[in-house]
Amino acid sequence: MSKKDKVKDVEMNVEETVNETINESSQTEELSVEDQLKEELGKEKDKFLRLFAEFENYKKRTTKERLELFKTAGQEVILSLLPVLDDFDRAIIEISKTQDNELLEGVKLIRNKFKSTLNSKGLEEMEVEVGHAFDADAHDAITQIPAPSDDLKGKIVDIVEKGYKLGDKVIRYPKVITGF
Repeated sequence: MSKKDKVKDVEMNVEETVNETINESSQTEELSVEDQLKEELGKEKDKFLRLFAEFENYKKRTTKERLELFKTAGQEVILSLLPVLDDFDRAIIEISKTQDNELLEGVKLIRNKFKSTLNSKGLEEMEVEVGHAFDADAHDAITQIPAPSDDLKGKIVDIVEKGYKLGDKVIRYPKVITGF
């Protein structure tokens, strides 16, 4: 083989190698473009899922806030009506001292209707009794007096004003007198 033939043979090998490399690189570019598109699609899916989850959390939060608002929307009105309920209780105590049973029954009927209307709006009376242990988180102590007996020390001696809850929220703490 002559030098010319060897050069031609080398040139052909180089040309084949270049063509193969070009074909491989174009396939690699096509695959890399495809991979890039898949990667971008994956990123967009992730972004969409995160946005969707965030929106769902927002909907849940606003729904919860709206329900809470509806539960406590009448809080001010109900709070302003509590002294009227207290007055009914005082009136029943005073009328029961007299002999007028018809008046007592009439006032009790009106009080019960008023109280049941407030209860239907979510108002609950807090359970407090004389002799129960004083709890600073649940009671409002207005004063302390010497305990009439040793078993009432640190306990509730008298209830001045009833406490009420609206749903789960305390809107008025019971005012109590404790013994020491």
